[in-house]
Amino acid sequence: MTFANISMVTLGVADLAAATAFYQKLGWKLSKGSSENVTFLDGGHIVLGLYGREALAKDAGVAAAGKGFTGVALAFNQPSEEAVDARLAEAKAAGADIVKPAEKVFWGGYSGYFADLDGHLWEVARNPFVGLDDKGRMMMEPLEAGDIS
Repeated sequence: MTFANISMVTLGVADLAAATAFYQKLGWKLSKGSSENVTFLDGGHIVLGLYGREALAKDAGVAAAGKGFTGVALAFNQPSEEAVDARLAEAKAAGADIVKPAEKVFWGGYSGYFADLDGHLWEVARNPFVGLDDKGRMMMEPLEAGDIS
């Protein structure tokens, strides 16, 4: 059986040292294998990779030019609305831009967004419909056939 799994997310960044310091301020732990060209940060259950934007684009065989909304947002899920507010404040103190302050949202949760030093969007959310384990991982129950109409 094949499992759907994301083991690592790599962000292309303009300044590797600044981006590394930013994410360390948010609690990510620097990992072995990091060098002056790439950073690996341990997030407990996923690795966050930081790599020069130009080098990452070259590796993927695409143009590095362009900014703005890329159609992707990463997320920090939190156990409470207070924790959402605290995480957004932490991100701002580390140098992030708060794109959308936290608020109650249409789907029944509470969330806000920040942009990191390179404009990558992060949602910070409390989802009352999904639990978190003791390491902050989302606990998802499989959907049985016929559950969606």
